[in-house]
Amino acid sequence: MHPVPEPIWPGYFADPDLLALPEGGFAAYGTGAGGVARGGRAFEALYSSDLLHWESRGLVLDALGEEFGDQYWAPEVAGIGGHYYLFYSVGHGIDAHHLRVARADGPFGPFRDLGVNLTPGERFAIDAHPFRDADGSWYLFFARDVLDAVRPGTHLAVAPLLEPTRLGPIRPVLSPDADWQLYQRDRPMYGARYDWHTLEGPFVVLRHGRYWLTYSGGAWTGPGYAMSWAVAEHPLGPWRAAPVGQRLLTSRDGLAGPGHNSILRVGSSDVIAFHAWDATRTQRLFHLRSVKIGPDLVRLLD
Repeated sequence: MHPVPEPIWPGYFADPDLLALPEGGFAAYGTGAGGVARGGRAFEALYSSDLLHWESRGLVLDALGEEFGDQYWAPEVAGIGGHYYLFYSVGHGIDAHHLRVARADGPFGPFRDLGVNLTPGERFAIDAHPFRDADGSWYLFFARDVLDAVRPGTHLAVAPLLEPTRLGPIRPVLSPDADWQLYQRDRPMYGARYDWHTLEGPFVVLRHGRYWLTYSGGAWTGPGYAMSWAVAEHPLGPWRAAPVGQRLLTSRDGLAGPGHNSILRVGSSDVIAFHAWDATRTQRLFHLRSVKIGPDLVRLLD
């Protein structure tokens, strides 16, 4: 695609997930303003025939009852076995989020929740990313809170996705390892106070015979939010983070707090979708750029 320095869509559209449609064209799914459902629905979906011009297909997930939460975050959609599955988190404000999955017959829903909490043993889990390996195996990457660590906070994890509604054993992927990943010093959490560090928004692709994971770190609310990468020989790891300080995208690249990306292969090239704040810091907007992945690092091309 040609470089597009401006936002792709004028409205609030955070955590953008790109999907190539089998009949042609592309879908994108995003978190709405405040993460709240409107009119009993959550998560706006967009359609494009060329990745440049987009139209809204409305809100696609039937919201749950109030007892499950009032905040819906970070949708990702995968086609599995002739159906479309939407993985997401729901919780009360920023508390008690868990991962769930909904199903639809088409990419624009309506998606209906399948009644399963995928992460009942976690304190907090967000940013589900379903990844299909070359052999057809599925894995679910996500972010979760970890307290017993050198840098307590939100870390990355993975589990085999045995069925769309069932995970295998959960394994750690990456822990925070750098000061730029600080979310807040002396943050009150779980009855104590921590210098809280955050990794979130994992996304994995297979390129050059290796697995490349892009992710976001720091506080999504501010200019320190940024993106980096890691590499592994297998989806379950071990994962090796990029050299400390090496980042894929930062606010210094002309964007305010860029993060939470997805990547899509289009022809022979890769396109990365991410959000960044507008000039007034009131909306997180949807951006697209070209990206080169491997064989030694990940970098933007424009």
